[in-house]
Amino acid sequence: MDTKEISAMIERRLASIDMPARPAGLYEPVRYALEGGGKRLRPLLCVQACRACGGSAEDAMEAAMALEMFHNFTLVHDDIMDHSATRRGRASVAAKYGENQAILSGDAMLTLASRLISRVPAGVVPAVMAEFNEMALRVYEGQQLDTEFETRKNVTVGEYFEMISLKTGALLASACRIGALIGGADEATADALYDYGMELGLAFQLRDDWLDTFGDAATFGKPIGGDIINEKETWMLITARHDSHGDLDAILDEDLEPEEKISQVTRLYDRLRVGERCDAAAAEHHALALAALGRAQLADPALREFFEETVDRMASRKL
Repeated sequence: MDTKEISAMIERRLASIDMPARPAGLYEPVRYALEGGGKRLRPLLCVQACRACGGSAEDAMEAAMALEMFHNFTLVHDDIMDHSATRRGRASVAAKYGENQAILSGDAMLTLASRLISRVPAGVVPAVMAEFNEMALRVYEGQQLDTEFETRKNVTVGEYFEMISLKTGALLASACRIGALIGGADEATADALYDYGMELGLAFQLRDDWLDTFGDAATFGKPIGGDIINEKETWMLITARHDSHGDLDAILDEDLEPEEKISQVTRLYDRLRVGERCDAAAAEHHALALAALGRAQLADPALREFFEETVDRMASRKL
């Protein structure tokens, strides 16, 4: 099976996840969230890691569904916390159904994810469940750090990387390791694929930060400049604050209209070449992802190309 066939299989399985019809108010937002599209990167990494280590796509499919359900649960709750009205080019769950409903339906998504992950092949249930639960806690820790950063102006680049390692990297890394475990990988290969997923996640988040300022709203799926408006502690903002010697904070302290605030901060980023430097940082983690992949002893070496192409698409902003 090629990647397109695996992706189509994932979409069919997501559409057929068994959920009660009633109460509709609880499950309709869940279906709405899952129908929003997205890259389906986490389930795809899980399935391909399983296949690369000797398992089948079907072996990993329940885990893949669990990972995508969990990912969408975090997005539903993130949009509540960030007061985001849009997600993937349409109304967020909170904007469409209200915050209270989004909280409850998000909770249901977490439980559905837990139910799905428990259905992996019996021999790997303990290891997979342990990995899934540790991953979930790491994601919550990352979200907490991200929230704490909102009230600080002295966040360091090191703290930023700690946060995105937890909030973004952990889920991609665990998707790879869970797939590897189901596929029968040895510990060294499972660890190598975990490291690959982590470095992919770091590069992915740096790219996402870049897109929020320099991307195209039509393809990004939400308005450009949201991180600047919210003064979110991204790699670019942290770096610009450090290198501008007060110029960034002077702009942020002004009572500017949103468009003017975005314009002034973007011009400052351009002057400091922050966008280019963010690209370079992403490229470093791209290289580290490929190095980790090189340590993995894959049962199906042909699938190595999939992992190489995935990180290459991320680097070229086509992922």
